[in-house]
Amino acid sequence: MAEDAMMMDGQDMPMADTGNAMQSASAQGTVTAIDAEAGTITVDHGPVPAIEWPAMTMAFEADEQLRSEVSVGEGIAFEFRTGSEGSVITSITKE
Repeated sequence: MAEDAMMMDGQDMPMADTGNAMQSASAQGTVTAIDAEAGTITVDHGPVPAIEWPAMTMAFEADEQLRSEVSVGEGIAFEFRTGSEGSVITSITKE
């Protein structure tokens, strides 16, 4: 029986690390910085009710193509994912 308990424990551990903690949401804000070296876009965004975030200014990871599509001072609407590994912009629409 001890072997069965160990196997069950082994199965439980990966389930906890499935990555389901990632949440997707959308927000609107203003680009305040673009950091090519860090791979981020900093956005002063409004509240994000879907994930209970207040308005704030924060850096989001963004790939090179997304970083090249915006400029500091531009208003944007954006989709992102957030979780234990950080927050990543997945799409941007200029406003």
